[in-house]
Amino acid sequence: MKAVVMAGGKGTRLRPLTVNLPKPMVPVVGKPVMEHIVELLKKHGIVDIVVTLQFMPEVIRGYFSDGTSLEVNISYAVEDSPLGTAGSVRNVQSFLGKETFLVISGDALTDINLTDLIDFHKRKGALATVCLKSVENPLDFGLVITNAEGRIERFLEKPDWSQVFSDTINTGIYVLEPEIFDHIESQREVDFARNVFPRLLKQGQNLYGYTADGYWCDIGNLEQYRQAHRDVLDGKVDVCIPGAKMRRDIWVGENGEIARNVDIFGPVFIGNHSKIKAGARLGEYTVIGDNVVVGDSSVIDRTIIWDNTFIGDMANIRGAIIGKNCDIRNMVIIEEGVAIGDDCEVRERAVIKHDVRVYPSKIIDKGAFIKRSIIWESRGIRTLFGKEGVRGLLNIDITPEVATKLAMAYGTTLPPNSKVTTSRDASRASRMIKRAMISGLLSTGVHIQDLRVAPPAVNRFNVHTGRAEGGVHARAWPSDPNIVQINFFNSNGI
Repeated sequence: MKAVVMAGGKGTRLRPLTVNLPKPMVPVVGKPVMEHIVELLKKHGIVDIVVTLQFMPEVIRGYFSDGTSLEVNISYAVEDSPLGTAGSVRNVQSFLGKETFLVISGDALTDINLTDLIDFHKRKGALATVCLKSVENPLDFGLVITNAEGRIERFLEKPDWSQVFSDTINTGIYVLEPEIFDHIESQREVDFARNVFPRLLKQGQNLYGYTADGYWCDIGNLEQYRQAHRDVLDGKVDVCIPGAKMRRDIWVGENGEIARNVDIFGPVFIGNHSKIKAGARLGEYTVIGDNVVVGDSSVIDRTIIWDNTFIGDMANIRGAIIGKNCDIRNMVIIEEGVAIGDDCEVRERAVIKHDVRVYPSKIIDKGAFIKRSIIWESRGIRTLFGKEGVRGLLNIDITPEVATKLAMAYGTTLPPNSKVTTSRDASRASRMIKRAMISGLLSTGVHIQDLRVAPPAVNRFNVHTGRAEGGVHARAWPSDPNIVQINFFNSNGI
């Protein structure tokens, strides 16, 4: 039998982890989740695999190649535009030939018995068999109800609680006969659950559901990603964990180096060539990738750290996810629920508060206190104000929202019924920022005297001579029009 692995997902809800990585390549205990799927297929005798790709296909192809390293045969089909689950399978019809085949998602973690699923399909003489699983919260999935014989009677995609009629959901694992292609339009976006299966149901085709007993987890968001790791470390899912088992619940990869006075409270996974220095403490459900350094006396608890990341001395990281190639310096504090993308630098004594997301390639300044996500900004800074006012990239560091908040903060420092002089240079960027600041100032009850386009010296003179209690000037940076600077003047025009 041949298999189709669906691996075109972007993993939007897993960002910032999936900004530079397709969802099937997200690591789960030392391996991409798709590698666990390929190993499951091989375990059940399925070694001829075609992988459907769309988002960042070169990453998946570069890792798996032709499958030789995993003792399987892998080929690929790249889609220029989304074709849906059924459209993707229709696109690889020539590979599948005239025999029964299996479809499985490359971004879910499972140990479902595929042999039993295939045997059920053959016994029922089904055109299509949908693998089902009972879950506590079915709202994010397609619901399926079957009769006593397993024949499907009803489908419903992603219901609300008022529509829930079953706790059995569609796992996205299908066993299909080649005749299924007669019901799928070519080169169109077609989905099995939304389009094909409801149509087959109306036609009275042999459509069956097999309720599986094994483990299945759709890694759709950051909490599900954390839960998948906990389940693997607790032995709830039958997957191959790389490395040697040092104790009942501690795994260490090749050439792992652990100092003698390190405290480890399992379950814990440590990848290849990683180094845990003296006095460090690794709490339960900590997963450390390859080539990671954890510094002296650092505390890492319930945290997932990807490959090639450095953790400095006396850091305190709890319940976070940190991407690859990150540099976390000494005495950094990272709180529960934080997710940091690849290639980030967090400098000494910075604090990142709970549930913050830091997107790739950001710099968090020394001593910065970060309590909101850093997505478009180039860095997380300790203070907005420098020697020459507030300066940053337009619409990245300095947005209309930031300008409005700055003006509101400035307005609240002035006496009631104060007058503020506003001005700008001739650039469009400065006009936008100045207008945003005027809105913020007005919201605090300040009166505005707008000079429009005027040099900052005129604004300062206006304030200094008593015509206003304060002033604000916006201008583009002379050497780079993408940088905006905001100056605030006190009652002396300084």
